[in-house]
Amino acid sequence: MAESEFEYPAAIAALPDADIPLPGVRGKLLQAEGRQVVFFDIEPIGAIPPHRHAAQFGVVLDGEMSLTVAGVTRRYRRGDSYFIPAGAEHSAVFHTRVRVMDLFDEPARYRPRDRAV
Repeated sequence: MAESEFEYPAAIAALPDADIPLPGVRGKLLQAEGRQVVFFDIEPIGAIPPHRHAAQFGVVLDGEMSLTVAGVTRRYRRGDSYFIPAGAEHSAVFHTRVRVMDLFDEPARYRPRDRAV
């Protein structure tokens, strides 16, 4: 499947939008008790600066990105998965439009976007 053909299915597209304050980064939020899953759609925006939070597990569904975790950089493509331990400093570079599914080990990493905005 070509990158431009990738679309989330209707069940994911219907989820609430995550309130993400980064231009070119959109997400659909699936809330669970004590955890969150975010289905991201990220334009090739360049770098996300180093930051830390609770543990994160992700799978690249489409596109290509580099992820640096605790000083080690690796390139990820469709089908690759990654794990970021709690508190580990990490950053990312998005080389193409990327779709990833991330599970965050915290219940409020992102909040639903206020639909009134």
